[in-house]
Amino acid sequence: MSHINVTINGRQYRMACEAGQESRLLRLAESLEARIASLRGKFGEIGDGRLTVMAALTVADELVDAGQRIRALEEELNALRDVRVVAADRARATQSAVANALNSASDRIEKMTQALNRPVRNGIAIG
Repeated sequence: MSHINVTINGRQYRMACEAGQESRLLRLAESLEARIASLRGKFGEIGDGRLTVMAALTVADELVDAGQRIRALEEELNALRDVRVVAADRARATQSAVANALNSASDRIEKMTQALNRPVRNGIAIG
C-alpha cells in the first residue's frame, strides 16, 4: 500500500492506494480539483462543502451518462452479433444450395457426356 498527498479544493489530503496506482490517484484528484475550480469560477465562493458536493454530482452525472451509453452500445453489439449469426447461417445455406446445384449440374453433364459417347449402330445411338 502506497501513500501520496493530493490537493483538492486547496487542501492537502494524504491518501492510500494500491502500489502502482499513485499516478492514477493524482490524475483523479487533479480532475476533481479542476471541476471545483470551474464551479468556483461559475458560481463564486459558495462554500467549500457545496462546491465539493456540486463537483461530486457532476462526476456522478457523467458516470450515469457513461453507464447508459455503455448499456446502449452493449445492446447494439448484441443486436449486431445476432445479425452476424443470421447472416452466417444464410451464407452456409446459400453455399450448400450452390454446391447442390453444381453437383446436380455436374451429374447431368456427366450423363449427357456418357450418352453422347455411346457407340452408334446403324446410325442409331445405343442406350
